[in-house]
Amino acid sequence: MKKLFLYITLLFSLATFSQNEQLAQYYYDKGDFDKALVSYQELLEGLPSNPFYFQRKIDCLQQLQQFDPAEKAIQERLNKYKQATLLVDLGYNFQLQKNEVKAKKYYDEAIEKIKKNPNEVYGVANSFEKKVLLEYALKSYQVASTLVPTFNFNYQMALLYGQLGDTDKMVTTFLDEAVANPQNAMIIQSQLARYMSNDGDSKFNESLRKSLIMRVQKSQDVFWNHFLSWFYMQQKEFGKAFIQEKAIYKRNPESLSNIINLGQMAIEEDDYVEAKAILDYVLENTTDIQLIVQANTYLMKMKIEKAPESEFVAINTQFDLLLKQYGITPITLSLQLMQAQFVSFKLKNPVEGKAIVKRALELQLNVYDQAKCKMELADILLSEEKFNQALLYYSQIEENLNNDVLAHEASLKSAKTSYFKTDFEWALKQFKELKSASTQLIANDALEYFLLINDNTVADSTQTALKQFAKGDYLLYQNRNQEAIAQFQSILKSFKGQEIEAVTLLRLGRVYEKIGDFTLALSQYQEIIAHHSDGIYIDEALYFSADIYNKQLQMPDKAKPLYEKIIFNHQDSIYFVDARRKFRELRGDTNL
Repeated sequence: MKKLFLYITLLFSLATFSQNEQLAQYYYDKGDFDKALVSYQELLEGLPSNPFYFQRKIDCLQQLQQFDPAEKAIQERLNKYKQATLLVDLGYNFQLQKNEVKAKKYYDEAIEKIKKNPNEVYGVANSFEKKVLLEYALKSYQVASTLVPTFNFNYQMALLYGQLGDTDKMVTTFLDEAVANPQNAMIIQSQLARYMSNDGDSKFNESLRKSLIMRVQKSQDVFWNHFLSWFYMQQKEFGKAFIQEKAIYKRNPESLSNIINLGQMAIEEDDYVEAKAILDYVLENTTDIQLIVQANTYLMKMKIEKAPESEFVAINTQFDLLLKQYGITPITLSLQLMQAQFVSFKLKNPVEGKAIVKRALELQLNVYDQAKCKMELADILLSEEKFNQALLYYSQIEENLNNDVLAHEASLKSAKTSYFKTDFEWALKQFKELKSASTQLIANDALEYFLLINDNTVADSTQTALKQFAKGDYLLYQNRNQEAIAQFQSILKSFKGQEIEAVTLLRLGRVYEKIGDFTLALSQYQEIIAHHSDGIYIDEALYFSADIYNKQLQMPDKAKPLYEKIIFNHQDSIYFVDARRKFRELRGDTNL
């Protein structure tokens, strides 16, 4: 019974202690430092050696400008525990009182402690960093590294150089650490990328580029070619990255995977000229069937993207020739499914498209490849208005690949199928769930449709305009662009000035872009900018207009102010980061 009583008492004490800690944290976060001070003092009485409670007590005293009690408490703890970090606390207490002389005295004493015992560097440097005393933190690491050569604080020192604005030293230190410990290279690249993208500092980019080029020239280590290639990829200079990748391959001709990945990145950034050169190089230098098929798949994707209707038959013939050459096997599945999609949606022959997919499903495929086939089959069935059959295949993918990206994609397509059927209530529930999907593109797409249905249901409970709009979207899905244009134009006439107007203009703009009529696309976006500037589609209208001027019409002077409006007025836009990067490129900030 005594043991049981002791156990219950201990549990009760721990629960009470936890509640007191939460209360102290609450007061501290709220800025009620008087009450927080009392709470942390009580906690400290229960656990006198706890450094966190002590630091919070000192913080509260300093926030309340009770510097003398703070000094006394720190000094008493210093006398008792002899911790070098308390010298930093003591110095900082004087710094808050504008007494720089005494502050420096204690900071220097903390550094002296490191000289006597280099292991003190961990606590002292960390304490300096927490108080944003960056130069002292840097000095701490430098002193310890000099005394004990085996200590390695390159990463910490590089970060401090960057925060202090000495980016040249930051670059040198990071690169030294990267080559000394290649396992840290990716973390270092991540830090360097933050300075490249977030700050957009052309001087920093130039400093890093020159440093890498010098190391490539001085060293025979392909490590630096890899690093320079990475740099050019961040800048989206795929041609220059390709030069480095070729140099690597010539010295170590074991794998072309990095080169083919570079080609894929170039395609994603619409740099088709460099992508074709990269993929042609792969085909010239390999006999690996998988790589050959992969490269040809990317090349066919580019060809389809830009091809006029007059070339469609020739493209299909090329698919047949490639599949005849490399066989109908699991290895060529990507080409088979691409042909099925091409035949169904471009040549408007879904019967042949389904036959191609069903033939592929007879192969010995793994679960993932089977799911890709089912996805393609469902997409074709959806284009034929066979909604229920399409939904059946999408649901099979969701069940067979639970929580996989492909399963989430199937869920999105299932939701869109319900939307095309004008089953808006069920579609809205599905889109709501997908808004929090781990894949950003799926989440963004789901959010767009969720807002579309929700906003236009609130504005019109009969959903008349929304039904007409969904019909237009379905025509787009079927690749019936001219009929879709007529449908959206009809909506603009019938529902002028209503909620549906802005998104209809946006859709029309995107269709006109798709068929290459950039003047008409710009006129739709301009309508949104002029008459719907307070709506949710304004950032898209600005961004798409800017991209047309920048990429298609080669009119950077008109693109620049549109990107700038997104930067200053729409920081929450999903296009903000790209708009900022493109604006800086046009302004000449980066080294192109």
